Amino acid sequence: MRVESFDLLDSKDKFHQKALHWSGQFDEISFFNTNGLPDQWGKFESVLAVKALHSFCADEDVLDQLQQFLIEYQCEFIPGFLSYDLKNEIEELQTSAIDKLGFPAAYFFVPAITIKVVGKQVIIEGDDPAAVYQSICNTTLEQEDADLDLKLRSQWTKEEYFDAFDKVQQHIQRGDIYEVNLCQEFFAENADISPIEVYLKLNAVSPTPFSNFFKVRHHFIMSASPERFLAKRKGRLISQPIKGTAKRGVTEREDRDIINRMLKSQKEIAENVMIVDLVRNDLTRSALPGTVEATRLFEIQSFKQVHQMISTISCIQDPNVSNMDVFRYTFPAGSMTGAPKIAAMRICDQIESSKRGIYAGSVGYFDTIRDEFDFNVVIRSVLYNQREKYLSFHTGGALTNQALAEQEYQECLLKASAILQALNSKLEQ
Repeated sequence: MRVESFDLLDSKDKFHQKALHWSGQFDEISFFNTNGLPDQWGKFESVLAVKALHSFCADEDVLDQLQQFLIEYQCEFIPGFLSYDLKNEIEELQTSAIDKLGFPAAYFFVPAITIKVVGKQVIIEGDDPAAVYQSICNTTLEQEDADLDLKLRSQWTKEEYFDAFDKVQQHIQRGDIYEVNLCQEFFAENADISPIEVYLKLNAVSPTPFSNFFKVRHHFIMSASPERFLAKRKGRLISQPIKGTAKRGVTEREDRDIINRMLKSQKEIAENVMIVDLVRNDLTRSALPGTVEATRLFEIQSFKQVHQMISTISCIQDPNVSNMDVFRYTFPAGSMTGAPKIAAMRICDQIESSKRGIYAGSVGYFDTIRDEFDFNVVIRSVLYNQREKYLSFHTGGALTNQALAEQEYQECLLKASAILQALNSKLEQ
């Protein structure tokens, strides 16, 4: 394997487009793009990895097997994903809802080729970096037909969502839980799409710091995630849960007013505090005593579509706790479950109409040389089984005793708006 650096001759966006289209020839693709957004914990602007030299795929005993895989291969970049339903292995939970996507519980691969963009340089690692660079530069971009003609529907009618909302509220009022992230699936059957084109459109409509495209054979993830689940940097664990969403304003003044309302909203603050407490509790099990801290609370970050309230919690990892145990103690992301965590997950399993699968899970990478990792939360994401031609995405929101059904339903639609725009489609009633 050789590493060589080349000049970036195109704009970064155009190079990314060419590189992704070039990558389409491979069965395994992983692309992460920060979209130039600031992130003190990030390690790269963008990185594309293709072609599995070695791969890991499992549906049972995932974390123990994954640990052995990571011990076996020393590599700076081993990308992959963990399904939300890995929770059933970690806790005594079961998910009986339908699953038409059929993703494995976990998949990771050691890539034959990695391509990073750093400033105005393209850094390629592989057997023949010059040939890869030339092949990407020679890739012709063809404009594809944007009319996908998708018949997108929800698994729930509005009335069914309200019924599910009422069931959650009954659990809250009984004291079973005090917050739940209730999610619903939107789907299209007989969907014939170009996953790379859909991803590029989604990223243009909604550029986010944890954007990613992932392919393993006929399964695709097209994500505009704004949320970090968990990173490890020099022995420090960092989690940045999102709780609090508002639509962008038309003017700067309107944006400022919306942000001020978010910061004064008892509901938004209460939701965020609950998840911060949950994440602090999760991290305590992996931390050196006294090192867990909430370094930034209720920070508003503004993206193209929405404002988000984000808090940062970190700790020093206890060297006696393995990385896989860290995932056992923290996965899945608390922002996608509710609190208390196990009770909230159990209630979601009972009420939600479809299996979450990759949604609310995590896509990221391990660096086994530096003993580091970084994973997002799979939200604002399109999932696609090309063989079955089944396309799916979920949206959800945190429900507390202050929640109102109509407002929560509209928030679900707001979170779906960028995906609908990328798909050039509307929901059928």
